[in-house]
Amino acid sequence: QVNVVESGGGRVQPGGSLRLSCAASAAWDIYKFGWYRQAPGKQRESVAVPTRGGTTNYADSVRGRFTISRDFTKNTIYLQMESLKPEDTAVYYCNTNPVYVPWGQGTQVTVSS
Repeated sequence: QVNVVESGGGRVQPGGSLRLSCAASAAWDIYKFGWYRQAPGKQRESVAVPTRGGTTNYADSVRGRFTISRDFTKNTIYLQMESLKPEDTAVYYCNTNPVYVPWGQGTQVTVSS
């Protein structure tokens, strides 16, 4: 089975930027992977996930600020996050869409002044 490891989170001020990484343990169709997040007290939600049509579906709250990218040579996907807001504070996870690999431990992103 494929396992994933997320990294790159941290604490930033509003307006700041971060780039998250998600490395898969084995060769996998990286196109199937996207990003999710879970804020305290809320359900996990999709942030940037691939669609069957080959495009990326961004949540309304992040569209224009977050960008997903992929490095096929490293079995790794990235999430570039710009203009971060306090409401982006969450644990960020990567997984396929639909979800069918084990969840990783996630990476914490905290946006606070």
